[in-house]
Amino acid sequence: MAPMLILLPPSEGKNQTPKGPQPAMAVYSGVLYKALDYPTLSASAKVRCEKSVVIISAKYGALSPSDRIEFYKEKINSVAMRPIVEKKLAGYTHDLIIDCRSSTYQAVWSAPAEVTVAIRASTVVDGERKVITHMSKKTRGDVAKFLVMQSKSPKTAQELQKLVAKEFKCELVKPEGKKSWFLDVIVKN
Repeated sequence: MAPMLILLPPSEGKNQTPKGPQPAMAVYSGVLYKALDYPTLSASAKVRCEKSVVIISAKYGALSPSDRIEFYKEKINSVAMRPIVEKKLAGYTHDLIIDCRSSTYQAVWSAPAEVTVAIRASTVVDGERKVITHMSKKTRGDVAKFLVMQSKSPKTAQELQKLVAKEFKCELVKPEGKKSWFLDVIVKN
């Protein structure tokens, strides 16, 4: 069993592909992917990225970072894409799934709640924590980059929180009902 799976959404921002298909990491160029900054990763971090990251694409389904794709503009059709993504992810077995997808892309495949930690960005306003959306993509990209740069992968939600806390202020939120864990990464306003 592999230690972790990091689920990423695609990005609205994409680089053109006039010379034909390119690796997914070279095509996606939105906020999350700028924060992940794949070209600057070490060789070992790129290997970890290839082994642990799956991108859920509106056009291509579940992609590895090196899967070759072309530029596209397409909105996700969750109902049509669900069986394609489920089939691809059915063979994956991981101790921990780190879900960096937006709710739109979470609807395509429901990760098993008992081993999933969804990354949320929040801030503190007047002493009260508020979930934010405007910095969530960057925060998720920063966390994904931090994780693939580590030589050891977390295997539990608690290990994930302990590891991420070395770089980010964060709090682990226990699951309620059938929901997954959440790791609230607290960003400064």
